[in-house]
Amino acid sequence: MCYIFLSDFGVGVIIFKKQGVSMKIRVSKNDALIVVDVQNDFMPWGALPVPDGDKVVPVLNQYIQIFVERGASIFASRDWHPERHSSFKPYGGTWPVHCVRNTEGAMFHKDLKLPKDTYIISKATTEDKDAYSAFDGTNLVNILNERGIKRVFVGGLATDYCVKATVLDALRNDFCTFFLEDASRGVEVQKGDVEKAIETMLLNGAVSVTLKDLK
Repeated sequence: MCYIFLSDFGVGVIIFKKQGVSMKIRVSKNDALIVVDVQNDFMPWGALPVPDGDKVVPVLNQYIQIFVERGASIFASRDWHPERHSSFKPYGGTWPVHCVRNTEGAMFHKDLKLPKDTYIISKATTEDKDAYSAFDGTNLVNILNERGIKRVFVGGLATDYCVKATVLDALRNDFCTFFLEDASRGVEVQKGDVEKAIETMLLNGAVSVTLKDLK
């Protein structure tokens, strides 16, 4: 379980949040924002559309602004598939062809205001391995530890797949983990998938927050 210690210094790792009690979380340089897969192919017009996926962009931009102002680290993950990836239906997988590296569909949404020093995390880059989590097959955990990051804030696409997987891996690696509920949307392959995903994240120790919870 992740608890939050709220101090004016913003360096507490322990966070305590009770239902009905309003507490503000102060972002500090020991925090990291992880923007998950906000790519064109996951937009409503893309190859693997997430309903209202584009709605996360203006909200994430507000989170980005807060983290930039506080000198906190910003990461952005992306599916970066080869042309013949094992997750694609033509090659025996589950999903339509999407986010093929160096194509327009794999690019971040044009209105996503990532700073120039954003650390880009490319995942599922080999033909035979899929990866939902930004931690899977990447050096993300090492970079977070090297930077002294204690808390991570995770939002993007899709709630019930890559966001959930990233949140759960962050928790497994002992990071205090926040799910950005207002900056995430789900693909909802089966009715109730998003609700179940959020429940799983919270039961495993994540804390659900929105912009109004930050200061």
